[in-house]
Amino acid sequence: MDDHTRDPSVAPPLGDPTGWRSDERVWEHATLRRATEHGVRLFNAGDYHESHDCFEDEWYNYGRGSVESAFLHGMVQVAAGAYKHVDFRDDDGMRSLFRTALRYLRSVPGDFYGVDVDDVRATLRRALEDPAALDGWLIELDGQRATAHAADYEYAESLEH
Repeated sequence: MDDHTRDPSVAPPLGDPTGWRSDERVWEHATLRRATEHGVRLFNAGDYHESHDCFEDEWYNYGRGSVESAFLHGMVQVAAGAYKHVDFRDDDGMRSLFRTALRYLRSVPGDFYGVDVDDVRATLRRALEDPAALDGWLIELDGQRATAHAADYEYAESLEH
């Protein structure tokens, strides 16, 4: 656990995903959980650029080769690919980004910091064959598919880019 990624104010999960230390009742990297919560809800609201920013900003906290870095880099690519598909109708660009995302997410546990990574990988694979697989797809976090509220946008706006 790194001091720079601790934050006791980050709420516990609804389950027991990878990253949650149930014996200590803390997140291994609470700032990763916070960024993930905001990033997933913004993604689910269709605000892919803001979602991308949440994952990207947190990604800089982790060294190359860590599972945290792989997860965050993969989610950056997921958000960017959805943005290409939805906002620009650039399915070739989406496929390229999703192939990269799948490489990053390959060794990430299936339930990482509450994200159903298994479902993310399966949806990306389907979208490579049929981009319409993205239509209406929401990422699951703690067994729910929630969308953004004001605090998510405030978080994204607070990031320096």
